[in-house]
Amino acid sequence: MAGHSKFKNIMHRKGAQDKKRSAMFSKLSREITVAAKMGMPDPDMNPRLRLAVNAAKAQSMPKDNIQRAIDKASAAGGEDYEEIRYEGYGPAGIALIVEALTDNRNRTATNVRTAFSKNGGNLGASGAVSHGFDRMGLITYPASAGDEEKVLEAAMEAGADDIESTEDGHDIWTNMEDLHAVSGALEKTLGEAESVKLAWRPQVRVDVAEADAQTLFKLIDALDDDDDVQTVWGNYEVSDEVMEKLG
Repeated sequence: MAGHSKFKNIMHRKGAQDKKRSAMFSKLSREITVAAKMGMPDPDMNPRLRLAVNAAKAQSMPKDNIQRAIDKASAAGGEDYEEIRYEGYGPAGIALIVEALTDNRNRTATNVRTAFSKNGGNLGASGAVSHGFDRMGLITYPASAGDEEKVLEAAMEAGADDIESTEDGHDIWTNMEDLHAVSGALEKTLGEAESVKLAWRPQVRVDVAEADAQTLFKLIDALDDDDDVQTVWGNYEVSDEVMEKLG
């Protein structure tokens, strides 16, 4: 079950993201509002809202901000966000899935297409690359949660499908339907997770050379900078040596 994960690369250098705290809070708030609008405004009764709130707490988002985002879902005349998924190719044919929440489909489509075209990529049709990914649940723990053997044992007992451990931490994969149950079981043995979310897991990862990696990260940065873009997933793997060179 264990393996070497470049998920920290797939999510793309969260350290850079943390500097854009207000933008990150805006994206988290948007997901909370959409989740609350689609179901009950109570996290205990709404699994998607519970995931969104937990993600916000993991990023130290203030409780008042979280409650405001939930309240916005029932406010008259509030924004009406639409979920859109874009699929395309980055440098060297790397497959990318872009998840967005938008109140203006045309604006978002234009911005995403521009980011791809200006940074060595091509935006494809719906379904162009998602067939190469599995939709799964992902539970992330820091390295401090325990060594690989301890986390592996806890994950197996909780009913997880797979675990990937590195010196940075542990990525525990589950079926979509089992995400809540597995995360609840893990919390009893390992404590609160760093993040619990639905994810796109590549069936095959592609090694990326230094020159292509630089262009790829520019593309991902351009997408991340868009307020409408929630998450960018990819099937790329960048070696530690190349990451060090890129800084």
